[in-house]
Amino acid sequence: MRNILTIIALVFIAYILVFTVSEMPPFGAHDNPTNNVVSERYISEATADTGTMNAVSSIIVDYRAFDTLGELTVLFTAVAAALSCIAAHSQKA
Repeated sequence: MRNILTIIALVFIAYILVFTVSEMPPFGAHDNPTNNVVSERYISEATADTGTMNAVSSIIVDYRAFDTLGELTVLFTAVAAALSCIAAHSQKA
């Protein structure tokens, strides 16, 4: 019974994945919304929305703040782990 339920769940998931992929626009097409809408809005309205003079800074600090915070958290964790490994190995030697 468990194998049958597993097979039914896998077929359902496969159906959803195939349906989702079939509804996606072609990869790399120039009329895709992801290729046009966001970048055009960032370029045209970044300085007006944020009040800064530099569009790159406004995108990184305002529009992508959570993403930047996540990247900084990962970098800080990696540096802290590396320093703790170096400190642990230097005390043994």
